Amino acid sequence: MFKHVFLTGPPGVGKTTLVQKACEALVSSGVGVEGFYTEEVREGGRRVGFDVVTLAGERGHLSRIREGAGTSHGRREYMVGQYVVDLPSFESLALPLFRHTGAADGDSRTVFIIDEIGKMELFSQAFIRAVRQTLDDSSCTILGTIPVPKGKPLGLVEEVRSRRDVKVFTVSKENRNALLQDILSTLQECLKHSSQNQ
Repeated sequence: MFKHVFLTGPPGVGKTTLVQKACEALVSSGVGVEGFYTEEVREGGRRVGFDVVTLAGERGHLSRIREGAGTSHGRREYMVGQYVVDLPSFESLALPLFRHTGAADGDSRTVFIIDEIGKMELFSQAFIRAVRQTLDDSSCTILGTIPVPKGKPLGLVEEVRSRRDVKVFTVSKENRNALLQDILSTLQECLKHSSQNQ
């Protein structure tokens, strides 16, 4: 029986947009949603980085293009391509969200959004631990996104992909509009199953 739903697909295919549409549909059907998604930051038509945005609307840096040398201020820099990952900013915004998963009042009609479990986020050991705990929490259903395998496998991404309680949908430009209904009905099944198990 599935407990969690993850979307995968190439960058820019529309995974985050699908997650946002699913959130709107869940909220309008009375399901609580918490968590965060990742948003491109553009300046003058050029992508300069990514922000983490919580479902409550709080926003913080995830990464920015490295402008020139010598900007590390003596800290260890975490780089993905040309982007410097702002680990303190990411952790201070994303990690507290995990503390509220599996709502204390026993309400299992909550879906936790993790968009995404990718290279940048995986620099955080605390994030990896929080994701694992949430995946194993019987009262929590996750809707998340993971990248398509490319190059060296990402440990946690492969873990998620191989779990028996995870349903993975591959998003493409051709199927993305039709997928929303499948995603929502799978999530409803996950929620029903988790409430029966309490």
